[in-house]
Amino acid sequence: MMNEQGKSDNLIVPEKLPNKAPQGAAEAMEGSGLAKGSLLGQNTRQTQSRASVQSALERVRQAAKGDRRQRLTALMHHVYAPEMLEFCYYSVNRGAAAGVDGETWRHYGESLAENLQGLSERLKRGAYRAKPVKRVQIPKPDGRLRPIGLPALEDKIVQRAVAEVLNAVYEQEFLGFSYGFRPGRNPHRALDALYVAI
Repeated sequence: MMNEQGKSDNLIVPEKLPNKAPQGAAEAMEGSGLAKGSLLGQNTRQTQSRASVQSALERVRQAAKGDRRQRLTALMHHVYAPEMLEFCYYSVNRGAAAGVDGETWRHYGESLAENLQGLSERLKRGAYRAKPVKRVQIPKPDGRLRPIGLPALEDKIVQRAVAEVLNAVYEQEFLGFSYGFRPGRNPHRALDALYVAI
């Protein structure tokens, strides 16, 4: 069961025809292939980790869906689970600029198991503290500067882990016609739904 192909390993096939197209139109929506760097059927530790993270999040989703009055008070162990942190490490943008600590994705990954274990232990005992955000000024086309913040790599990993757990809890609460800041939803899909409704 651990090495089986996961749901996210499949190719994405479109479910609807383009607007105003007759059945079986020549210009149908294009499906998207596998994610960049993803190999179908690859049996690696990363794939096994992803499966265990997804099953843990599925249990959280089922608990949130089951009894809406129930309070989910014990979720932190999902955040600091080493499998979740590894899943989030691989989800972080590999080419992103380093934060104040100067830690890059590649350098952190050289001793990934030890780094994630240390991060997990600090989260578990409440000793983890986010580092300051590095402020950088990016030039705009009109000559002005736009400030952006660059969090440290470990902060990005923890933020992603918290977001994954909270998404599993609160995604159950949203209505089907809500498109703002949700996984798999975007303004283009909202416009498509509006077009179909009108």
